[in-house]
Amino acid sequence: MDRIAEHLNALYGDTVRQAISYRLEKLIDKYRAQIPPRVVNLTERDAILITYGDQVREPSVPPLESLGEFCDQHLSGVVSGIHILPFYPFTSDDGFSVVDYHAVSSELGTWGDVARIGKNFRLMFDAVINHISVSSDWFRGFLRDDPRYRDYFIVVPEGVDLSRVVRPRTLPLLTEFETRSGKKNVWTTFSADQVDLNYRNPKVLLDVLDVLLFYVAHGAEFIRLDAIAFLWKEFGTTCLHLPQTHRIVQLIRAVMDAVAPHVILITETNVPHTDNMAYFGDGTNEAQMIYNFALPPLTLHAFRTGDATILSRWASELPLPSKRVTFFNFLASHDGIGLNPACKILGEAEIDALVTQTQAHGGLVSYKTNQDGSTSPYELNINYFDALSDPQADESCDVQIDRFVCAHAIMLAFIGVPGIYFHSLFGSHSWHAGVAQTGHYRTINREKLSRGALEQELWETGSIRQQVMARFKRLLQVRRMHAEFGPYAPMGVIKGNPSVLTLLRGQADPQLILCLHNVSGKPQKTDVSGWDVFGVKSSKLVDLITGKLLDRSEGIALLPFQILWLKHIE
Repeated sequence: MDRIAEHLNALYGDTVRQAISYRLEKLIDKYRAQIPPRVVNLTERDAILITYGDQVREPSVPPLESLGEFCDQHLSGVVSGIHILPFYPFTSDDGFSVVDYHAVSSELGTWGDVARIGKNFRLMFDAVINHISVSSDWFRGFLRDDPRYRDYFIVVPEGVDLSRVVRPRTLPLLTEFETRSGKKNVWTTFSADQVDLNYRNPKVLLDVLDVLLFYVAHGAEFIRLDAIAFLWKEFGTTCLHLPQTHRIVQLIRAVMDAVAPHVILITETNVPHTDNMAYFGDGTNEAQMIYNFALPPLTLHAFRTGDATILSRWASELPLPSKRVTFFNFLASHDGIGLNPACKILGEAEIDALVTQTQAHGGLVSYKTNQDGSTSPYELNINYFDALSDPQADESCDVQIDRFVCAHAIMLAFIGVPGIYFHSLFGSHSWHAGVAQTGHYRTINREKLSRGALEQELWETGSIRQQVMARFKRLLQVRRMHAEFGPYAPMGVIKGNPSVLTLLRGQADPQLILCLHNVSGKPQKTDVSGWDVFGVKSSKLVDLITGKLLDRSEGIALLPFQILWLKHIE
């Protein structure tokens, strides 16, 4: 409890700390009685599916029930966990404007459906705690001027200078609401329907801690802290990555360590890479995993140019603060491909080229407002399959699948835990009709699928969905069988042919795996004789994916977009 008291004191001062400590202790005692002690480790067997609760639909069946049955049938032994995107009652943003943190949307199912998924898969829940829906009881209480909720939200007086606030959208920062005590301008970072919570009020923090522990009591082993970088607001600052925000993450970690030390916190901070890394804290006191947001745009850049030099250089400079933290790696998600994380890694011309390619491939681009009032590209809205391959290009489906699978092989070989978006695992294309229906760019990668139609395609030999999933399964199978791919196992980068990203995974020879990925559409040859520096004398290698034998003394040849995961044999 000493760490918890230290964080409360830093946030609110000793007087307030003393006033709320008793309530927090009662909360901790309550959930200790509900959450049995567990020992859970991350290993090379872990991979997380990212999906909406109603991703697969069938008539007269609750979507969460369908999802659970589908995953049991097709994904047991393929992924270890499932990140169910917000399944709570909501009013907008496909779930991220939550009405009731403690409920399952009746349109999706029940807590029983969630628990059934958790029997075979580790569960990740979203903690959408920067903001809440205007239709929530909390905000309705605020509008009534209920004393309990009067300070739950951030009212901005006229004349306050907010020019330094970093904006992730081009929408207005403030929204005017009519309350029982008059009109008030309220802070709404993401939309007029998503009202930011006021963490200056310690009662807000206590209620949110109750929500997080409630999630753990209902089976969450991973908690994704959505938009956490914006949490604390301080007039006259950027209101981004403030020290108080880091303190709150540290407090959440301390509470989890006291009640449920098996729970892993994952911060979602779509920001430049250096700022993102800060959410590891000192390697023991903040998030155990962070979203590796720079990986998607840098991988896309490598395949656009056929040159992995920048990706390779960045990958070689990824020091982690301890062996107790790691990356949550992904290429695609329910959102688009963020460009902020590539800031200062890619140049302006290189980012512009990604924008141009996205638009040429039928995608869209979202913009943000800068502090000087200008706008700049913030996110590429396109399915990752189409981002890599022009749907209208005159090239074979086989080439496009090779390119797509090679990109994801890079993600699977990277140090950390892979997060695989549902549409990536099943080879989906961009959903333009969805954007026309909703008017929202992000809908392009959020199509909900008929379970029957999807399964029919998966059974159809040679279909895109069948081929992509089969190749994903093989890569994940290989990954699960080798501790060198463990989430904390070292990763090195071997530089040579710029068109081949070469990663070295493992502790020491002979327990090392050499992962080669040809990011170009041309055959390449690379010299891996430099592997001798690790003390390996044998020249014989086996490709773990295909089982084929190679001789490294002759150099390694790769076909366009080929993947080789190589290990020495005696």
